[in-house]
Amino acid sequence: MKPVNAVITKIVDETPTTRTFFFDTSFESIPGQFVMVWVRGVDEIPMALSYENAITVQKVGPATTALFELEECDSFGIRGPFGNGFELRSEHILLVAGGVGAAPLAPFAEKASLSDIAVTTLLGAKTKGELLFSERFEAAGKLLVATDDGTEGKHGYVTQLLAGIKNYSQIYCCGPEIMMKRVLDMVVPANAQFSLHRYIKCGLGVCGACCIDGLRVCKDGPVFSGDILKMSDFGVYRRDECGRQVKL
Repeated sequence: MKPVNAVITKIVDETPTTRTFFFDTSFESIPGQFVMVWVRGVDEIPMALSYENAITVQKVGPATTALFELEECDSFGIRGPFGNGFELRSEHILLVAGGVGAAPLAPFAEKASLSDIAVTTLLGAKTKGELLFSERFEAAGKLLVATDDGTEGKHGYVTQLLAGIKNYSQIYCCGPEIMMKRVLDMVVPANAQFSLHRYIKCGLGVCGACCIDGLRVCKDGPVFSGDILKMSDFGVYRRDECGRQVKL
């Protein structure tokens, strides 16, 4: 697929390290799907849609740093959406979001709430100022917060909140892979869905750069059932830009 030109219409500073870029193109998508964002002259990277016409970006590398240098009326290339998304399966769901992993879960929480599904969200970040989309999760249902430094909510990791939650039948998770692995080890794998972030080059399932034990994250995911991930190297290895396995 060829990228379309997306002109930036609004930029919102969400946290000190995270911005949302709204653009003039809307995508019909399932929450959890991703798009490939082409920062001209730098790189093309996968990004989850945080709104139907926006991506939420954390400044972590060359491509995201270049995005942060763009202003309103500037543009980037975008193609997609690709992959699968979160699948609603119950009347009471639990979301576990860590850091920028809140981006694909926020629209999912809103979609579930509109379907009269009870939503509980566990939201974690390093510090209060880095909590992402807390107002969207709170509007969709119940919200519990944890911060590494204790500046908001529970002093500790978001996984520590999970131990006290019982009344849910399906869990949805996105965030750092180490965090998601801890969640997987605490729940019934078949009742959990996880959105993976891996190095993706083509987005079409051709190059194999994003493979995890034969599964292509871009094509077979990025959302996987916990019972599939339980039998993989999830939480143990990732692949670098050359396709080599690197221990997490």
